[in-house]
Amino acid sequence: MFYHAKNGSVRIGNSEMDYISFGNGNKALIMLPGLGDGLTTVKGMALVFSVLYRIYAKEFRVYVFSRKNNLQEGYTTREMAKDQAEAMTALGISKAEVIGISQGGMIAQYLAIDYPDLVDKLILAVTSSKPNEITEEVVDAWMEMASQGNYRDLMIDTAEKSYSESYLKKYRLLYPLLGRIGKPKSFSRFLIQAASCIMHDAYDELDKIICPTLVIGGECDKVVGTESASVTADKIKGSELFIYKGLGHAAYEEAKDFHERILNFLLF
Repeated sequence: MFYHAKNGSVRIGNSEMDYISFGNGNKALIMLPGLGDGLTTVKGMALVFSVLYRIYAKEFRVYVFSRKNNLQEGYTTREMAKDQAEAMTALGISKAEVIGISQGGMIAQYLAIDYPDLVDKLILAVTSSKPNEITEEVVDAWMEMASQGNYRDLMIDTAEKSYSESYLKKYRLLYPLLGRIGKPKSFSRFLIQAASCIMHDAYDELDKIICPTLVIGGECDKVVGTESASVTADKIKGSELFIYKGLGHAAYEEAKDFHERILNFLLF
């Protein structure tokens, strides 16, 4: 299979955690996706991800993890980080480079804080380290849509809040199709994960992060706010900060050099 792509799952407590892996390198690179994971996990997506993120395949064995399938009400980003540490141990990953995007970045913060021996280098992209009014307002609205089973409006609002206007001019052509495919059978995982985003507060412990860290933000981020990246970077000693001008929360998709920038940080 392409870049030795593999679909898998690992037992965490009373639940399973889906993951995919690919790549030919000897070093482990872990990617933690954002809140969209609450709607659909990475199950069965190994081939797709190996193509999308093939830039990492030569140097790393890449793992993309979902949160575990069964989440309890009130589950926190810190508990999700504990699950991640257990998954790494179960798979024999003793140390890895870690990329956390959006909610994945929140989990990655606690992974580096509570399990420093597991994290070699850390990338925190379009994420926040403490509660703010912007995130609370946006995620509250998404939770209301999810509670009503309104998948179409949830997808449209997510796009409108995440992408630049130039991107949206093309993306809006697809709006009539949204809601017809991909709707989950249940929104329970999404609601639990969304609530954990609003409550996430690792800011006072960020100084415990000792590994080299790159923080990436979007100048126009309407989900976590425009200052979250700089606030987070200022608290992590020796961290690097890069802000994408003119881009928002979906900078990781829109910026053509996003993954090249990360790869350069990891290799040099």
